[in-house]
Amino acid sequence: MTAWGVAVASPDPRAELDADVLVVGGGLGGCAAALAACEAGARVVLTEEGDRLGGQLTAQAVSCPDEHPLVEHTGTTRAYAALRERIRAAYRAQGAPARMPDGAPLNPGDGWVSRLCAEPGVARSALEGLLADQRAAGRLEVRRGLWPRDARVHAGRIHSVTLADASGSAVRVRAEVVCEATEAGDLLTLVGAPWSVGAEARADTGERDAPVEAAPTRTQAITVPALLRWRAEPSEPLAAPAGYRRWRASQPFTLAQPDAAGNPRDFRMSRQSPQGLPPFWTYRRVRAGWLLGGEDVSAINWPSNDAVDADYVDALDRRAVVAGARDLTRAFVRWLQTECPRDDDRPGRAHGRGYPELVLDPVTAETGDGLAAAPYVREARRLRGTQRITAEDLRERAGWRVRARHHANSLATGWYPLDVHGRVGDPHTTWNEPTRPFQVPAGALVGTCPSNLIAAGKALSTTQLAQGSHRVHPVEWAVGEAAGTAAALAVRRRRTPLRLLRDHEAVLAVQRRLVLRGAPIAWVSDVHAEDPRFPGAQLLAAHGALTGRLAEDLAAAPDRRLEAREAEAVQAALLACLPGGQPGPDRTPTTFGDASAVLARALTATDRPTPRSVEDTHGRIR
Repeated sequence: MTAWGVAVASPDPRAELDADVLVVGGGLGGCAAALAACEAGARVVLTEEGDRLGGQLTAQAVSCPDEHPLVEHTGTTRAYAALRERIRAAYRAQGAPARMPDGAPLNPGDGWVSRLCAEPGVARSALEGLLADQRAAGRLEVRRGLWPRDARVHAGRIHSVTLADASGSAVRVRAEVVCEATEAGDLLTLVGAPWSVGAEARADTGERDAPVEAAPTRTQAITVPALLRWRAEPSEPLAAPAGYRRWRASQPFTLAQPDAAGNPRDFRMSRQSPQGLPPFWTYRRVRAGWLLGGEDVSAINWPSNDAVDADYVDALDRRAVVAGARDLTRAFVRWLQTECPRDDDRPGRAHGRGYPELVLDPVTAETGDGLAAAPYVREARRLRGTQRITAEDLRERAGWRVRARHHANSLATGWYPLDVHGRVGDPHTTWNEPTRPFQVPAGALVGTCPSNLIAAGKALSTTQLAQGSHRVHPVEWAVGEAAGTAAALAVRRRRTPLRLLRDHEAVLAVQRRLVLRGAPIAWVSDVHAEDPRFPGAQLLAAHGALTGRLAEDLAAAPDRRLEAREAEAVQAALLACLPGGQPGPDRTPTTFGDASAVLARALTATDRPTPRSVEDTHGRIR
């Protein structure tokens, strides 16, 4: 059994492995880190405690990604966009239409929480396909069924990590750089890194909505989603788990949920509500029968099955916490089957209640019981990095116009509300405040010790409130991709990630590699990743070019003639970002697009990394 209670096969019996980069955790951040590091020429070992890669997108059945409104054309990395396209291509290969009837990109589930709602198994296959080339080339070794048990740390540096399988057998991995990508930040405790968890005190974070006193055990609830299929005929409902009556009242079990301002919203199961709200059933629908044929399937991940009874992160027995969360979800499913108010007056339904047509779907869940293979973990232990992201960095502020706090050392971008679900002892989703499109600074990925550890997922340095914006799919992926890129460069330069990301020129080198691989580090919505000017536009935006009218909109209008003050700022950013030895332009650029093109050509000529062979060796980094 793993830490969350899913049996997996034992790994290869070899007891020791060597790699340039070890990625502990096979969720979206870990997979992105492994992919980026491999593509930069590093040898990578990727470990995962469960039986499948993908974390929240796959094992946790949150396969309707939480994304921002511009996701279809900007604000995500090229690799993440490729993953989304692979998912859509899989459905088109099964006969799905190329686009939705209204011309929007294909949404196989036609759910309304996301522009891409899909079945977990399809997402898993797409992700594994994205990693297949690196595995075939011998740069990536994947080990499932392993979770970190011990680590050897000496003189502020991780020398090896020991991971165990379900039978107790262990494998020790030696690596130059270690990426923390676990779901709950478990590696931080083993290696002695500074971390925090739960709610920080207001005096610590400076956040106006933080509590006066810290509450480390008041972590966000885990959820075990269920996959439900809507059958034409009723079936026998689930038996009521122990605790059913208590949960029905305390969660409570209801389709009604307040909005961010606390106003009531009364959802209906399959119809639009009198308030004009879309149906609950289509919220996280992962397969739309009207579009793909067959029956509807939806994922049930709702505040009513957020498990607030016990803290998961620091639990002595996580299996017991997960077992309780699984029973809670079964209880909510039974309520949907037997007590949920119906939208119709179908004969034979006592008082118009209950949907016995809803049945658990083990096939779509790829599990034995139709529940997710692993719990959805919203909150991890968080590294206390050299920079910490707070809610105040992300809020909408007039002085920041359309973007959040600017970071010249940015390595990733994101955009999602400050979304805080029910916490231990409190079942209510308490906060869902809008944010500005934001950046992730390099210092949020590294702490002062160990020096060769880098955060590659949810364990990056944020507060609890800010983590609600950073735990979502595209941000976790972008952070992982940044970490993997930085890790590979650290190995190549024989420097620790801490030393690398504290050095301005080295950070610029990481940024160059990221933008060349189509990973944004700033918000420029109208110069897309496939535009040859993209690398230059991103670096210019990160290094001070966005002044005047360029700062008033996410779109930079690259072909508009610059005003004098704008031209000066763009010229200064261009000179700051040109690779060493590259001459500056012989005239001041007249448009943002011209300057972007000049810088992009210089980067392409000098900065694209050259993968080294697997046989190459390096001395210890320092």
